[in-house]
Amino acid sequence: MAAKTRSDQRRAEIVRAALEVIAERGYRGASLAAVAERVGLTQQGLLHHFPTKEALLVAVLEERDQWDATPSAREWRMELLASLVEYNAMRPAIVQTFSALLGESVTEDHPARGYFTRRYAGVREDMARLLRAEYGERLPSGLTPEQAAPLLVAVLDGLQYQWLLDPENVDMPGAFRNFLVLLGEQGS
Repeated sequence: MAAKTRSDQRRAEIVRAALEVIAERGYRGASLAAVAERVGLTQQGLLHHFPTKEALLVAVLEERDQWDATPSAREWRMELLASLVEYNAMRPAIVQTFSALLGESVTEDHPARGYFTRRYAGVREDMARLLRAEYGERLPSGLTPEQAAPLLVAVLDGLQYQWLLDPENVDMPGAFRNFLVLLGEQGS
C-alpha cells in the first residue's frame, strides 16, 4: 500500500510539473525531458508513470477538471459562476495552462482537440441549463438559453485571455459582474 501511495504522489508531482512546463512553453513546446528534469527523474523514469506525452496531457486535463469540480448543473446559479471567475483570478498558472492548451487544440492533429470539443459541448449544455433556471425559456433580451449559452462561454473565456495578457488593466471578476448586469442581474 505504501508503494502505491508513493507512486500516486510521484504521478501528482509529475502532473504539476507538466502543468508548469505547458504553461511556460505550450503543449507542442513542452518536452517529456523538461518535465522529467523538473521532478528530478530521467525521461525513462517519467515514461514509467506516463508512457506517452499524450497520456501525460490527458492526466493534466483530468487533474485540472478535478480542481474545477463544480456542482451539478441543476445547482448552478449565476452567483456561483461569478465565484468561479473570482477563483480563477487567484490561480493564473492553471488558467494559463488551460488557455494555452485550448488555443493549441484547434488544430486538427492536436491530441486534446477531442477533449476540448466534448468539454465545450457539455459546458454549453450546462450554461443553457443555468440560464434556463435563472430566466426561464427566454432571457430579458428575448434569446433562448441555448442561443445565449455560447455567448456566456465566450465571455468567460475571452475575459480569461484578456486578463492573462494584461492583468493590471483587466479586472476579470469585475468585468464578469458587469456582464451579469447586462443580463439583468442585480448589482455590479
